[in-house]
Amino acid sequence: MTLPSALTELAALAARCVESASGSASAASDDGLLDLQRSLAQSIRLLETAAASVAAEVAHRSRRELGYQGLAQKRGLRTPEALVQTVTGTSSSAARRLVRVGTLVAHSAGRYDSPAEPWLAAVLAAAGRGEISAEAVDAIRHGLGAPTEGVSADALATAARELLGRVPSVTLENLASLAREKRDDLDAAGVALREHELRQKRFARLTRLADGTTRLVAVLDPESAAVVVSAIDAATSPRRGGPRFVDPQEIERAERLMSDERTTEQIALDALVELIDVAVRGESSHILGARRPEVRVLVAARDLTSGVGAAQLEGQSVVISIPSAQRLACDGGIIPILFDAKGAVLNLGRKKRLHSDRQRVAVAARDGGCRIDGCDRPPSWTEVHHIVPWSEGGRTSVDDAVLLCRHHHLLVHNNGWAIHRTGREYWLYPPPGVADPPVLLESKSRALRRLLQAA
Repeated sequence: MTLPSALTELAALAARCVESASGSASAASDDGLLDLQRSLAQSIRLLETAAASVAAEVAHRSRRELGYQGLAQKRGLRTPEALVQTVTGTSSSAARRLVRVGTLVAHSAGRYDSPAEPWLAAVLAAAGRGEISAEAVDAIRHGLGAPTEGVSADALATAARELLGRVPSVTLENLASLAREKRDDLDAAGVALREHELRQKRFARLTRLADGTTRLVAVLDPESAAVVVSAIDAATSPRRGGPRFVDPQEIERAERLMSDERTTEQIALDALVELIDVAVRGESSHILGARRPEVRVLVAARDLTSGVGAAQLEGQSVVISIPSAQRLACDGGIIPILFDAKGAVLNLGRKKRLHSDRQRVAVAARDGGCRIDGCDRPPSWTEVHHIVPWSEGGRTSVDDAVLLCRHHHLLVHNNGWAIHRTGREYWLYPPPGVADPPVLLESKSRALRRLLQAA
């Protein structure tokens, strides 16, 4: 069967799928509904693989040496990506991804010449079979980078295969973060260079619009984002899904914020403007409530002493160099969190029902965000959960507390899940009657994981 005839048949099948989708979804069980979604995603990936393959051929027929005789130039367009975008009606970024991934897969399969990035062979082969999406290929490729003097192609190939095994169980954002983490683990000496490269991408652009408003567009490097995001989170919580409050003053502020007629995005912008105004004219404590936003640098004490390794800005997925951590630790607005060889943090015992600010800082440094696997909520969006309820003799301590986002905190309390501690490990147990095994809740703090792996 030729591709045109297969596409004609596919279009008819796709129309039937559209017609039956609503009815099938409504009649399906919970498991059946998820199976339908999974099957559709697999079909979409296969079609995307075919589209990428065709886009690669468009790029090949539009290669630079053909000049004006190239396919894109003959159709009046400067690049093959622009031609693909015009034909498919997709965004420019989606068209570029189709061309980029399709060309990589074609080279890996030997369609044109030797593979340009052979360490990605396993990933590109999986993409060629439609097992992973083009976005997943990009996430792995950009996160791992290219071989250098200190990182061999074989090491990157091994890392790529390991990441390929994680694709079915993680989100695209988590996959990108894992790929960057793999590169950092392989190439600690290059952390400073990658940090510099990200910082070079930062910008803020103000554009006066015809109606008199001004558009602000910005890209923040991790260090800048740590400052800005923590402030905006504090100013808009709980409107953006932050923690519930128990302190009377915070409850009153939260209620005012929830009843505010402004949208969350408008509140965020107003808070940013007011913060800038405060910086130039004086303090205003009502903007962010009782708890001031703080930027925390998480780093193993041995790395800070030796000057070798990496540190992390809490809430950011990209590590920073030790020299930057040492610089930030000297800033009065930065809180350095040092882990000892065992990852121990403070414990204030059972004096209070609520965790103190210092205890919460310690738990956040250890957990790095919501402990539930797959959840990407940073510490600023979480609540401290007593793994042994206070009413049952639980202690208000760091060891007997974990960070959970509001969604998962409610699930644990309302659906009968339980968290138990074994030494320094925390395990999530399903509710009675569910036969699933317990799940280890790993820390999201890369600084702590690095410390424990090296211990």
